[in-house]
Order: sequence, then C-alpha cells, then structure tokens
Amino acid sequence: MKLLQTLILFLSFVSVYACKTDVKSENEFQDLAITIEPASKHYIKVALLLDTSNSMDGLIDQAKAQLWEIVNELSYAKCRSERPNLEIALYEYGNDHLNAKDGYVRKILPFTNDLDDVSKELFSLTTNGGSEYCGTVIQTSLDQLDWGNDADDLKMIFIAGNEPFTQGKVDYRDAGNSAKEKNVVVNTIFCGDYKHGISSKWKDGAKITYGDYLAINHDQKTVHIASPYDDLILQLNIRLNNTYVPYGRRGKMKMEVQAAQDRNASSYSKENAVSRTVSKGSHLYKNSSWDLVDAESEADFSYEE
Repeated sequence: MKLLQTLILFLSFVSVYACKTDVKSENEFQDLAITIEPASKHYIKVALLLDTSNSMDGLIDQAKAQLWEIVNELSYAKCRSERPNLEIALYEYGNDHLNAKDGYVRKILPFTNDLDDVSKELFSLTTNGGSEYCGTVIQTSLDQLDWGNDADDLKMIFIAGNEPFTQGKVDYRDAGNSAKEKNVVVNTIFCGDYKHGISSKWKDGAKITYGDYLAINHDQKTVHIASPYDDLILQLNIRLNNTYVPYGRRGKMKMEVQAAQDRNASSYSKENAVSRTVSKGSHLYKNSSWDLVDAESEADFSYEE
C-alpha cells in the first residue's frame, strides 16, 4: 500500500511540470466519463527501475499489486483540454543473472502503451543476489529510451532499491544532471529506514532533478477496502472481454496474453483483479495493434490495409 501512496503522492504534483497534467477530482469523474476528449499527442512517460537483487521480493509483489491502481490514478490526468497518453518502460537491476558488462542492468521493456505487456513482465520477474548500481541504471535508461523533445510531456523515473545510491562506476550525480538536461524527473524510493535512505544518498539522488524521495517498507502487504461493487465489476470484465475483436497475425496471441494477465491479477488478489478491470475500461488501456475496435478509432486506420 505504501508504494501506491508514494507514487500517487509524486503524481499528484504533475501539474507543477510545464503543461504536464491537470488531475481531475473524484467529483468531476462523471463529467470526464461522458465527455469525448480530443486525441492527445502529449505523453506521460514513466520508467520503472526495480532492484531485483535478493530480499526485493516484497518490492516486486507491490509493483504487481499496484500497477493497475497507478494506471487508474493517471487516467484522470489532463494536459490542457486533452488527456495525455501513457507509456511505461521497465528495467531491472542488481540481479546476479544479469550481464556484469552492462552493470547488472536489463531493459525489459522500452516505452510502451501495451499495459498487458507491462503486467506480463512484472509477473515474470525473479530476484537473485547482485550488485545494485543506481547511477548506472538511471544513465542507461536515459540513453536507451526515447524520451522525446516535447516540453509538455511529463517524463519521470521511479527507481526503487535498498543499497547505497553511490555504488557503481557511474556517479549518480552525473546521471542526475543528464536527467535534468532531458527534463526527466528522478524520484527515488528507498526500501528501508527513512534516515538510512538519506545517509545512503537516495534523497540526494532525487533532489538533483527536483524529484521526490520516500522510504517504504517493501515487505508490507497491500491493504484493500472491499466495495459492494467489486463482484459486479468482475462480472463486467467478462462482458468486456467479449467485445474484443482480434485481427492480424498477433490478434489471437495478444488475446491470450490479455486473458493470462486477467488470471495473474486474480491470482494475486480479488482487489487487484478489480483494479485491472477498471483500468481496462479507461482510455489508457490501448489494444489497437490487435483489437479491431480500438484500431478503428485510430486516425490512420484503414480496412483496406
């Protein structure tokens, strides 16, 4: 639960950065739901850098549990009169199974709007030993990802781990300055005692780009307050799945991935399945690469192609 609170805290300040976003209040939800907003060319770009060394199983579990809650929170974001698109990139670092030449860093996903792929990869992560080099993984994500040049885009890195921020050949201060040049805000999440995170430079790593620092208990279990609508929402998910029309070579495969992520969410918890269903009903859940209904709404769509 703390991880979600941390990310939502960070995301609640998105209106500070350029256009960046105007987050709708709950009272305005109905107006948002019935209003057709113009298509947006603006983006919220979020790179998740997760420590997958030993003892980080709790962090991975929280990421699995909170992905859909985070997406739901971002679905209220506005850039002027438009709703920005969401893209998520995923990295792991600090795992002995990773290549030492790359600084024990692996890009799992580039920026993508395919949230099923993000879920699939989160559920496949495992932990093992390792050396955690925060400066290296930050700089790697800055070099490898397409952050774009639009000043109105909100670009954020969330890095989570529990070892000193100073480890590795790449100085975290140099990586932070590189991020600042690209208008990328680095937010740091230390898995452990708040003061320990400060002394090991996690707070300093966030300050360079005017990001936020927070410490969490990564082994704390998520808490969900049940709603009388939960069962109804899960029934609606079944009906929603019947509206997808797969096409092309990837259609059937991607529909199977979607079903697998429904099962992953349900296997984790009932509330996780509810959050995922809500996300699937939002404008951020896009499947135009394989679903004919979503594809038809794209400006460049043609049945002839």
